[in-house]
Amino acid sequence: MKNRRWPRILPLRYDVVIIGSGVAGLYTAIALPKELKVLVINKSNPWECNTYYAQGGVTTAYNDEDIASHVEDTLDAGAGMCNTDAVQLMSESSQGVISDLIHRGFVFDTDEEGNLLYTKEAAHSRSRILHAGGDATGRHLHFFLLNQNPHPMLSDTTVVDLLIEEGRCCGVETVTRGKRKIILADNVVIASGGVGSLYEYHTNASTISGEIHGICIEKGIELESMEMMQFHPTVFVANNWARKQLLSEALRGEGAHVVDENGYRFLFEYDPRGELAPRDIVSRAIFDYKQRSGKQVYLSCEDFESEYFKERFPNIYKSLNDLGFHLPKERVPISPAFHYAVGGIKTDVNGSIPHVKGLYAAGESASTGVHGANRLASNSLLEGLVFSKKVAESILDHSEHGCSENFKISNEPLELEGDKEKKDQLRRIMWDNVSIVRTPEGLQKAYEAIAQMLLGDVGRLLRLRLLTARSIIVSAQKRSESIGVHFITQGIKK
Repeated sequence: MKNRRWPRILPLRYDVVIIGSGVAGLYTAIALPKELKVLVINKSNPWECNTYYAQGGVTTAYNDEDIASHVEDTLDAGAGMCNTDAVQLMSESSQGVISDLIHRGFVFDTDEEGNLLYTKEAAHSRSRILHAGGDATGRHLHFFLLNQNPHPMLSDTTVVDLLIEEGRCCGVETVTRGKRKIILADNVVIASGGVGSLYEYHTNASTISGEIHGICIEKGIELESMEMMQFHPTVFVANNWARKQLLSEALRGEGAHVVDENGYRFLFEYDPRGELAPRDIVSRAIFDYKQRSGKQVYLSCEDFESEYFKERFPNIYKSLNDLGFHLPKERVPISPAFHYAVGGIKTDVNGSIPHVKGLYAAGESASTGVHGANRLASNSLLEGLVFSKKVAESILDHSEHGCSENFKISNEPLELEGDKEKKDQLRRIMWDNVSIVRTPEGLQKAYEAIAQMLLGDVGRLLRLRLLTARSIIVSAQKRSESIGVHFITQGIKK
């Protein structure tokens, strides 16, 4: 695609364009009436999104009396950096969105009497997490929302620019199978997920790469808390796939143990809660212990009864069995890996992006401040449901018209020869220097390497990734003290 000039294509116009087909994008879509002209855009197949791979479940306040406790747990995990109003709104809305899903026909796992089954995960003070299909909550929820969506979907399409005119978003520029197109819209919703592909080891869908964040940087749209990148502690990384195999936190919530090669449960050296400490603490503990001791670390599910394990965690059982591990009796070697972008595109509690009319964000791409410095386990699907509903309500209450059609397709090449190798280099730079444990020296090294890449010839898609990566580094450099998932030490990381 070097230096190719794209022909002008007549624009299309919609009431709402939604970028992303995960939980936030689809729940926004089904909350918008059929009478509106709505288009959902996804980068690859509809199911190639982080929602599809979510294992643990959906958090909800168990009842009205549990709201205060859920809020407290979320604030504690967020290390004092949460937007309290956003947390309160999320918890107070949780039972409502769960009831809405059930009313629409979604089936959560229940016991033999039909009572909802709740599980517990790290840093929750009680069992309040609903699941479906055992360990396939995201897959079940995603399939359900896809079937509920009444609006058209454009797949295999990448958004390469936001069209902004006089403080108003007017649509998007896209590329589909090599053809660039302008799609005009009165409202644009960013639900494109986080930044997983910026890291060498991650649990995200292959399409999640932070390019939309890069576009926001170009447009002067504020990103918030970008240093807050969460790493999941229990991941099987010894495979050849870009996306590594997540081992759900629900495993530890129900009795799995983290051990070294001698069976020693070393996590209690780091935190009295052991396996049930917040995931940032567990990730750093595993990272430190492996470096300090030179020993391999494993997840042991040996206390589970075999038939129960197969029923409760069927996808983990099958995936690991296909890789040659016989769960629950055999230990699995684990490592932390990038999992979730806590920070993102700054919004208010209604999902609106300040200073740009008609532009919204929801889900992992957004930063409402609900997670603070560290996301509480299984709050992500809940956040996507609650705030995407607020986005839909905002659109219905405040939708305006008035954009022109004077937008031209850019001739900037999307990819250049050598971009693939540079993307791999970027992922190594981020993993080595901007991951679980950071140092000023490592951050500066990463900044200089990325600055050098930005000075060279790169395609637009790589340039957007580099801009996003640089924003993570700059945010990390500005925060000199460790808090939440941001852990910085003055020592040089080995």
